[in-house]
Amino acid sequence: MTQALSTATAPGTDCRAAFRAAYENRYTWDPGFSGYQGRCVWIQGDRRVEGTFTVGSDLKASVAGIDDPEVEKAIASQLWEVAIHRVRRSFDQVHGENTFTAGETTDEGLEVIIGGKGAGDRYRIKNDVVTMVHRHIHGTVVTIHTGSTTDTGAGYLSKTYSSQYSDPASGEAKGGASSFEDQFSPLGEGGPWVLSSRRVRTEASAGSEASEQTFLFEDLQPLG
Repeated sequence: MTQALSTATAPGTDCRAAFRAAYENRYTWDPGFSGYQGRCVWIQGDRRVEGTFTVGSDLKASVAGIDDPEVEKAIASQLWEVAIHRVRRSFDQVHGENTFTAGETTDEGLEVIIGGKGAGDRYRIKNDVVTMVHRHIHGTVVTIHTGSTTDTGAGYLSKTYSSQYSDPASGEAKGGASSFEDQFSPLGEGGPWVLSSRRVRTEASAGSEASEQTFLFEDLQPLG
């Protein structure tokens, strides 16, 4: 089992197989995903805004019926961010040019140190779940810690997790850390699992106050 493999993996050894097992255990949509639609609700404090949305087979999200462009953008960005993580790409497509070296094991799992094309990135894995991501993306670093997951029967989805952006050179935080709580549900009998709610709490940082937003996605129906 991967758990036993992880705890027994000596630092400095190759751990590609263990990381691949966790990568391939993530829940992704089947090829031919046709898209879906529903009603969207955004809540912040006493304010509640409702509209409708569509996520197409091309994964592009469109939101209608909302007059506030910032709220419209926030809703669309949540739908898009979830959708792109459901795209099924083979391990070799994504990680074929990387190497995987075991680091130390903590309660969060085995550290996986990336070399090759993704040099500088790090992960942690435990029980076939990627529990920590530390990646360089577009000139910044994002670090994500997963607290709990949803088992779909066809892979896992992150349920509670936190994210922090930071400067790759200094390590200084960029903005406040955010914590997420996601709920997913399948579209009909055996349909793809999609986001039904997301609560985002962001800590205060220089120039911005702490905030909390809730996104609800209801009356979900497949397209096509």
